[in-house]
Amino acid sequence: MAMINKSGIKDKSVNNKEVVIELEHLKKTLGGNEVLKDINLKVYRSETLITLGKSGSGKSVTLKCIVGLMMPTDGKVNVLGEDVPNLAIKELRGIRKKIGFIFQSGALYDSMSVRENLEFPLVRHEKLSGDEVENRVKEALADVGLEKSIDTMPSELSGGMRKRIGLARTLILKPEIMLYDEPTTGLDPATSREISNLILEMQDKFKVSSVIVTHDIECAKLTADRIVVLKDGVFAEEGSFDELQQSEDEFVRGFFQ
Repeated sequence: MAMINKSGIKDKSVNNKEVVIELEHLKKTLGGNEVLKDINLKVYRSETLITLGKSGSGKSVTLKCIVGLMMPTDGKVNVLGEDVPNLAIKELRGIRKKIGFIFQSGALYDSMSVRENLEFPLVRHEKLSGDEVENRVKEALADVGLEKSIDTMPSELSGGMRKRIGLARTLILKPEIMLYDEPTTGLDPATSREISNLILEMQDKFKVSSVIVTHDIECAKLTADRIVVLKDGVFAEEGSFDELQQSEDEFVRGFFQ
């Protein structure tokens, strides 16, 4: 795969760009601990945003609030013009169809073949003929370079292949937003680079807006249009990779050393 490095993009202007995710004064308390204290964030159409922070700092909690898997203790979560915490169940399901969520594990169904894993969301959410489903599955596998794995079981796949299949299954519904929770965790450096470049290729093809939670600084460097750093329940700083690498804040700069 060709390597694409977006960290050199100089123009970070967001003027006139459509906001697809907006968090305002978001707070979340878990077990008496205020994990998110005052989160304010805008994510723009077609951008890739990286979230950095220490383990347990609330990065994954933020993603879950965006997709409605957790509800905030206070504050606003607006996604694609919808007020997520106040949506009825049917409306929430509708907005989730427009959001792809990639879990750390890839979250494949082990009892289903690759084909069946990819067919599942199509059969559940869309009314398609058998031929249409078959074509969409093959197209999704071609996007991630795993056409020959269509009748393989997840247990027969490597960690990197499972990540690719998970990405294919999520993209098969053509979401407008992608949320990635540690997409390169547990992978060797070479495979991590492949997954990072695949994320870029899919972003370029589908023009999705992406939020990536990661500890993988190379993934951040390869994929980020913009980076935010979570510290003590708030976003301490934001900017490009190069800008944050030279931050005056020692905590922020520490992620890049």
